[in-house]
Amino acid sequence: MTPRGRREGALVPDAEFRSYYGRPILKRPTWKVPDVPGYLFLGGTAGASATMAVFADLTTRPELAGVGRRVAAGGALASVAALVHDLGRPGRFLNMLRVFKPTSPLSVGSWIIGPFSALATASAVAELTGRFPRLGRLAGLGSGVLGPAMCTYTAVLLADTAVPAWHEAYPELPVVFGGSALACGAGAALCVPGVDHRPPTRMGLLGAGMEIAALRRIEQRLGLVGEPYVRGRPGRLLKLSEALTAAGAGLSLLGRRSPVAPALAGTAYLAAGLCTRFGVFEAGIASAEDPRYVVLPQRQRDEARP
Repeated sequence: MTPRGRREGALVPDAEFRSYYGRPILKRPTWKVPDVPGYLFLGGTAGASATMAVFADLTTRPELAGVGRRVAAGGALASVAALVHDLGRPGRFLNMLRVFKPTSPLSVGSWIIGPFSALATASAVAELTGRFPRLGRLAGLGSGVLGPAMCTYTAVLLADTAVPAWHEAYPELPVVFGGSALACGAGAALCVPGVDHRPPTRMGLLGAGMEIAALRRIEQRLGLVGEPYVRGRPGRLLKLSEALTAAGAGLSLLGRRSPVAPALAGTAYLAAGLCTRFGVFEAGIASAEDPRYVVLPQRQRDEARP
């Protein structure tokens, strides 16, 4: 019997964070690689390019506008193809368009990518064939309006899952994907000679700053749950993305001094965008497979309650 007022020590040690038979607590996302990371990358690049084309039209830069429309159409169609391949058959994608549910990011996303792809393709076809130019410009305007949503809705879709590294980063992921998409759209334009590279240079710098700042914020704010973003293969991919983004930004500023600098900058931006999507995707997979990222944050929240 312990003296009065003295707290008796715990006789049973704290339970370890493990699941039955060593299986993950969360079910691992079944999305395919490289289909889904490619879908994230292509859709974001297409969205940023469509919006860039609208601003190029408004500032009387027809060559840059044409590049933006073609990249938007190609990226949108390739993004849909990657999504359909992941789903297994086209009918599953069409079934997602049967209902519009505002509370479901998946439903809203389906109704973004479907109209965007149709409008971007119509705009590019009109620009390439020279037929129905007014309708083509109107379609381009529509895809440009949907462009920002194309850049960011996939981040909302990931954050709406129970995967810790995605769910807890819900304030920053749209900024990461939006900034990366701006840099990738700029990168695609910088790779094309003969167009005015000043607007995509500024666009790339803006996107690079957004992406790097948001990733640093994730690392600092999430603590334990943010570990997958800095460790293992996801951490290496995101570090490589940051280095390539910084290289792209630096090379883009040398465009007037070197004829090959814009193409190198564009290539670096596009490679960084791929690394970002694969890195974020694999960070989520790693956090779903390790019980620590599910159990320990729950314990910390329980201990913090009064």
